[in-house]
Parts: sequence; structure tokens; C-alpha cells
Amino acid sequence: MISFVVAAAAFNAPVARFTRVTHAAASVQMSVAEMEGTGPETGNKVFDPLGLSKIASEETLAWYRAAELKHSRVAMAAVTGWAWVSSGGPLFPGYLSAEQGVTFESLGRHGYEAWAAVPESGKFQIIGVVGILELLQEASVKPHYTKGGVPGKVPLLWDPLGFSKKLPADQMARKRTAELKNGRLAMIGVMSLVSGHYFPGSVPLLPDSM
Repeated sequence: MISFVVAAAAFNAPVARFTRVTHAAASVQMSVAEMEGTGPETGNKVFDPLGLSKIASEETLAWYRAAELKHSRVAMAAVTGWAWVSSGGPLFPGYLSAEQGVTFESLGRHGYEAWAAVPESGKFQIIGVVGILELLQEASVKPHYTKGGVPGKVPLLWDPLGFSKKLPADQMARKRTAELKNGRLAMIGVMSLVSGHYFPGSVPLLPDSM
């Protein structure tokens, strides 16, 4: 649901190319005309129908990109999990709450029904862990992405073995673009799942049972 609420704003937000400056007072440097994430699907132009890049500061544009990447990753995980469960993939064994007798299997295979079946204490734990990870991420990014850092970089969670450091620059650029495009598609997918749930039949290829 969080992804649905923010997806539109994150998708509309332009994705800028950022580079670090070497002097002590680091600031965000960008070229709106050469933003990463453009392609045939956007007419090889920056997708910015609301003109946000014209009214936002450089720090705000950096925040937009970080938000887009963050919600893209959440949406990709959500769509993958939803598709896995809905298509009959095996569920986690055992109990979600042994005290209340709630097993993972008992949650069912419908996203909304599964969330509703999670005990309240479990919901608070999930939300709490997400909040803690968010705070740790923001605190660990140095310099912060609004102060010259790299938007989307998560030191505590992303690439702990350093595989990306061994990739050439052109390959990294292609992977960043692929992540952006796949993330945008996933956000559209999440919006389709939400729309199909609240408005049955609104998504022609999506069963009403989703």
C-alpha cells in the first residue's frame, strides 16, 4: 500500500545523473537534460509531465531519485512475492505465531487476506523493522544523497560482498538503467494489483481473485 501511495509521485519524478564533487562542501551536481532512465518508452526524453524538475532544488531532485529507487525496489519485491504466492509457489513452513496458532499456510494466497490474517503484534513488528531499516539507511549514507552522496546506495544492505565494485562503468550504468525501468514497471504492477482488488474487473488480464 505504501508503494501504491508514493508510486505516482516517484514515477513522475525525474531521475537525474549525479556526480560527487571533490571539494569539502559537497553539493549535488546534475544535468536534467542527460538524466539516466530515459529510453524509447519515454521518447528518449525525461518523463516529467508535471515539470517537477523546473521547480525543485538540486537537493529535492536528489531526494526524488532516492524515493524512486526506494519505492522501485519495494515494488519489485512486492510484485515478485505476490506473483510467487498467487501462482502456487511453496510457502514458508511452520508458525507465524505459535501462541495464536497462526501458520504461514493459514494466511492463504491472497495478498490482502494474508495481511488481514497476520496478528496485530506481527503487523507492528513488520512496520517497526521497516522503520528501523529506514532510519539506519538514512544515518549510514555519508555524505547524504542530498549533500552530494549517491541516491539509492544502502551501505548496510546493498552489495555487502562488493560485486558491483568490480564492474566497469558502462556495465554499471546499464544495470542502473535496468533497475530504474524494472522498478517503474513494478510500481505500475503494484498499482494494477491494488486497482484490481478495490475495483474488480478494472485490470482486464488480472483475475478478480487477486
